Amino acid sequence: MTGTRPGPTIASIANELGLSVPTVSKVLNGRADVAPATRDRVEAALEKHQYRRRRQAAAPAGTGLIDLVFHRLGSEWSMEIIRGVEPAAAESGTSVILSELGGVHRPPARWLDTTIARPPLGVLLVAANLSEGQHQQLDRRGIPYVVIDTDGEPPADVASVGSDNWNGGLQATRHLLGLGHRRIAVIAGPWDMLCSRARVDGYRSAHEEAGVPVDPALLRKGNFYVEAGFRHGLELLSLPDRPTAVFAGSDMQALGLLRAAHQLGLRVPEDLSVVGYDDLPLASWVGPPLTTVRQPLREMGAAATEILLDMAHGRSPKVRRLNLATELVTRESTAPPPPTPR
Repeated sequence: MTGTRPGPTIASIANELGLSVPTVSKVLNGRADVAPATRDRVEAALEKHQYRRRRQAAAPAGTGLIDLVFHRLGSEWSMEIIRGVEPAAAESGTSVILSELGGVHRPPARWLDTTIARPPLGVLLVAANLSEGQHQQLDRRGIPYVVIDTDGEPPADVASVGSDNWNGGLQATRHLLGLGHRRIAVIAGPWDMLCSRARVDGYRSAHEEAGVPVDPALLRKGNFYVEAGFRHGLELLSLPDRPTAVFAGSDMQALGLLRAAHQLGLRVPEDLSVVGYDDLPLASWVGPPLTTVRQPLREMGAAATEILLDMAHGRSPKVRRLNLATELVTRESTAPPPPTPR
């Protein structure tokens, strides 16, 4: 009878590399006191043998930390995610720490080293994702992670939570077309983010559905923040044949656009209709109150936290891919276009 071949151990990997067990253990635990060349050799051997540390069943609910990682903090959008994550984590007695990547969508090596050395119960990545190598390093150490509103299509084995961005763009543009607008501009978010491209795809689909051609001159690529809405708004609204409506791609960009319209002496919605995206709390307080697409940010944060906690405690999550519905919220920033001068 042939026995089952034992899996790799720290000792067997150390023996193969001619290193001590403590040295291999230091690499696994993210210790800094290992030479870079040695660290690379150990990581390569761990990958070669598909070494994976068993998840600690001894990490009971009520212990540990969740590392909530944003590609960029500093907006009400981020706060809405936090308002979803924190209560869901607190309900299980788990604390949350915040990290920011300074606007990049792939964590740098120093973030990974710190995470491995800590290590957290799990990681939530917002509008960011890991490289394949980083994914493997966390997986080998039994650190689960979930992506929220990912910047691209995550690998099949990575849990993710997002919303129906394509349908959101479709709803926003259908609303404007239904009011009679035919020159509808869009200020998208960063083009390297899947959610941004999906919203523009929805915008294009609504035009195609209505038989209205899209003017490429009315497409701008922003960054989801106020300054991009203001800058691109000034450009669009200064065109000889300016748009009568703008889908701003985010509420923050819509705020910048409203400022640009005011600076140019245009009234909203009499001269220009504006639709935002997200339905942040401020959307109902600006003047005029903003028509926008509600993205369930708090629910996304809470759902991702529940999935992560299930994974961290060895439970099988009910779902690993979740795409929540979006909803158009109609307020006072949209109206039929002004009459065409005779």
